[in-house]
Amino acid sequence: MKNWPMLTAAAASVLLATSQANANAVRHYSADLDSSSWQLSEASRLECALEHEIPRYGKVRFQSEASKELNLRMKMDMKKLPDSYDVSAIESVPPRWRPGQASYQIGSMQLYKQFNGELQKQLAWTLLSELEKGRYPTFFYDDWYNNRDQVAVSLSSVNFRSKYDDFLSCVNALLPFSFEDIAYTVLNHEDGSEKLTISSQRKLKQISDYLKVDNDLELVLVDAYTDSLGARGPNQELTEERAKEIQAFFVERGITADRIKTVGHGEDRPIKSNENEINRQLNRRVIVQLAKPSGIEL
Repeated sequence: MKNWPMLTAAAASVLLATSQANANAVRHYSADLDSSSWQLSEASRLECALEHEIPRYGKVRFQSEASKELNLRMKMDMKKLPDSYDVSAIESVPPRWRPGQASYQIGSMQLYKQFNGELQKQLAWTLLSELEKGRYPTFFYDDWYNNRDQVAVSLSSVNFRSKYDDFLSCVNALLPFSFEDIAYTVLNHEDGSEKLTISSQRKLKQISDYLKVDNDLELVLVDAYTDSLGARGPNQELTEERAKEIQAFFVERGITADRIKTVGHGEDRPIKSNENEINRQLNRRVIVQLAKPSGIEL
């Protein structure tokens, strides 16, 4: 019988690696030239969303919302959610018609059991910039349902740029404040005047701008209060008038009156004692509250 030479440790390692490479398969998900599509699925002053379908895998969604600061996140909706915790490497891969270019790593994404993947601001913008350059951001991870396979998910840059331009235009037009910034707003009047302070006028305009573009708000509640100086009856009438003035301000800007409820509380419910002018000024206030549907069905 023929005697085979003993394998060196290095040779054995090479054979093992080759064997593993042959045994493992990479399942690649990506839109081809004919199916690659990007869509601006949301385009308002409250939200902008850019979506890309990945055949047989799911879709990715880049989303930016109205806020004081520029924001962006990417969500990867998977048809098969992760079955365990993992980390996906992200590489920028050149398209096959650019054979001279190399791939390079641009980050990673945490994968959590039964959750879609998400990327926050900086890395989400990085992916968009790689797509703008005509490259394919690609996610690599081990398949949690078949440990012999690796999964590669690519975002195609085909048909991307025109929709990306639309997305950027939408982002630039977003309101520079969010719902949370104005959901509870306290307005104050100038000393010895029925006129709102400059700051309160600015807040009131922000609220009216928001009301114009968000038709899902359930109710706008305007509560007016005064201090304890003067008689109770006239104070009650004064707060009712002030609340109605705020309602009229909104109506003049196209907001229907039936979306706005006004209540005058007179001198009741002070937030400070009425012992001095500083406290009385704080008690002379109008509170505007915005309410959204809870989404809970009973």
